[in-house]
Formats: sequence, C-alpha cells, structure tokens
Amino acid sequence: MKFTEALAAARKAGRAPLVAEIKSRSPKEGDLLKGRDPSTLARSYEAAGASCISVVTEPTHWGGSMDLLRTVASAVTIPVLRKDFISSPADVHATKEAGASCLLLTISKLDWHLLVELHEEAHRVGLETLVEAHDEAQVRMALTLDLDLLGINNRDINVLEKDGGTFSRTLDLIRHVPRNVRVLSESSISSRSEVRAVIEAGALGVLVGTSILKAADPAAAVKNLVSALET
Repeated sequence: MKFTEALAAARKAGRAPLVAEIKSRSPKEGDLLKGRDPSTLARSYEAAGASCISVVTEPTHWGGSMDLLRTVASAVTIPVLRKDFISSPADVHATKEAGASCLLLTISKLDWHLLVELHEEAHRVGLETLVEAHDEAQVRMALTLDLDLLGINNRDINVLEKDGGTFSRTLDLIRHVPRNVRVLSESSISSRSEVRAVIEAGALGVLVGTSILKAADPAAAVKNLVSALET
C-alpha cells in the first residue's frame, strides 16, 4: 500500500491518520530513544494503530542513519517515510533501496529546480514525496507540483525546530490550500484536540514524534491520538 493510501484508509475507517515518528534525538529535546529498541518501538506503533512510520535519518542533529531506516522498514508492514535533507538523486535511490515508501523534500532547504528534479526522480523509482512548507510563499510553490502530500511544518526547520511553533500554523496556512490536496500537519502536536482541530480544518492527517517518544507509554500515546475523531 502507498503512503497516502494508508493515510486515506485510516480516515475512511474513522481513525485519525497518524504518522508516528522514530528519531534518536532532537536539538531541542535531546535523547529521545533512551535506549529503546527501534524495531520494538515501531511494531508497537503499528499495533497501536499508526497508519505510517516516519524515520529521521539525519545524523548530525537528530542522530539518525540509514541503518535506522532499514531496521524500522523491515520491522513493520505499514509504509515508512524517510525524513532527512535529501539533496541528490543518489539519496532518492538509497531511500527506495532501504525500504521506504515516501521521502521528505523541504522547500526551505533546496534550490527549487533541484527539488523538482528530486520529486520527479522519486516518482520514477516508485516513491511518493512529502513536500514540506512553513509559510504561505512555500505553500504556493508546492502547489505548482503534482503533489502526493503537502507537509505543513508547524516549526521552523531553519532553526532546527527549536522555535515554539504550534499547530495554529497549519490552521493559518491550510486556508490557502485547495481541498483536494492532501495535507499532513507536522510537529508541535500532542493532544487529541489538536489532532481533531487540524483534521477538521482540512488536513488528511498528522505527523507526531516528540510527544509520543516522551510519553511514559508511547504505544498508548499513539492509540490516544488515533482515536481523536471518536465522539
């Protein structure tokens, strides 16, 4: 199943489409894995109802690796997203070979012509892309593409997501997005009410990492967010 299909299937079934993230650490929060086994964690996310898994492979600030991606992708049956600063066709091919279904392309980190090239190369090898925007101008740029999924990052990647962003950024920016475009709200989400708010505003789903990893029981945190649309 494709990444976007898994999200859509969850929504059709009445669940909040959730991309649950695995990352070793963050510049703002420090160590997040805390010695836990990524494979076991990923399987617990899947069992708790996550639609997809995100794996941060960026090594310098987030402590990721391609080995982490391969480990997680081989441990679960749901689609996996690679989050990193993808910058070459070789990165696209390595993502596919590691078992991911989707890769992140960040508008603020790429020359536009290169981003378009990487987006097209991803499609050529059978990957979907999550094209990430943080402001209105970037959203308008993204909308010129044949988008699989538009990501609205509630935090600013240019300051390594150390800012105090909130889900209100999604609420502000999604007003500029046609209803037929699939939107994923990323970061700064930790509660059922926030998940419900962005989905009711028009987002297909959410990507949540830190709040799940910091929870005493990550699987329970996943289950709680997935149930956000229940009355």
